[in-house]
Amino acid sequence: MKYCFFVLIFIFTLIFNPVPSLAASPSCPENMVLIPGGTFHMGSDHPEFVEENAIAKVKIDSFCIDTHEVTNAEFAKFVQKTGYLTIAERPLSVQEFPDLPESARKPGSMVFEPPEAGLEQIAYMGWWHWVTGANWQHPYGPESNIQGKENHPVVHIAYFDALAYAKWSNKQLPTEAQWEYAARGGLEGKEYTWGDEYSATNANTWQGLFPFFNTKADGYLGTAPVGSFPPNGYGLSDMAGNVWEWTQDYYQVLRKPMAYKSNPQGPKIGYDPKKPFERNSHVIKGGSHLCAPNYCSRYRPAARESQSPDTGTTHIGFRLVKNI
Repeated sequence: MKYCFFVLIFIFTLIFNPVPSLAASPSCPENMVLIPGGTFHMGSDHPEFVEENAIAKVKIDSFCIDTHEVTNAEFAKFVQKTGYLTIAERPLSVQEFPDLPESARKPGSMVFEPPEAGLEQIAYMGWWHWVTGANWQHPYGPESNIQGKENHPVVHIAYFDALAYAKWSNKQLPTEAQWEYAARGGLEGKEYTWGDEYSATNANTWQGLFPFFNTKADGYLGTAPVGSFPPNGYGLSDMAGNVWEWTQDYYQVLRKPMAYKSNPQGPKIGYDPKKPFERNSHVIKGGSHLCAPNYCSRYRPAARESQSPDTGTTHIGFRLVKNI
């Protein structure tokens, strides 16, 4: 009788206090990790980095994010399945560029080319050149290829290309807030993804005097295979350096702290006063292998730049998130 009484008590307890389901903890797709929700201080107060937003407290819900930047091999699968042509592989349109001669409409993209040996001065941004035939499969022009670089981040990716890949893979581009929160790896208020001191061994950046010479102290002159450097506290590779990464946010600068927000989406329209002729610029984050202490220095979580959505280069790629 006593045994039956305890059984009844146990059944009653299960009915009114069910055991929590193990499935309640969300899981992420392959090659993604769960970033636990929380609050953090987004932005920076560095007076020299005028394009960075003022520090503001932000709340972020949990989400999944790619452990590494999308690679050439991964992007190739997308192209094989869909037949997608990136913007760099399409001729320039008559509607957007009515004054260009037909010979100048050939597909291409912007390529970094270091100055000639011995040159001591170069015009600002003079290291960028339009190269016909440059695209994700031919990063430096028609004579180049990605053989042996299948595990390098895909480059020459415009915002619209990243969106197409995201839709195909049933994922999303991260918001700027999601990206920065993930990049910090759980370290609150630190300058870099790994701490407060710059280190050439923690990210693929430019060592030496940009753009004249690169000592390759980190072992790489251009892009590096994803995961070549230590991951941050969330297990994410290359949240600093290697290639810039697209976010879904339009670009504007807020030098006054915004009010406390939950999952901010960014402004309704993009505008960069340094590039007034660009329309609806988006935020790119993380810096690249072309960022050096003497130039750019944008391999920090708070760092940001603007980029026209129809333009990719030899140092712009992306990674994706999955909201849960």
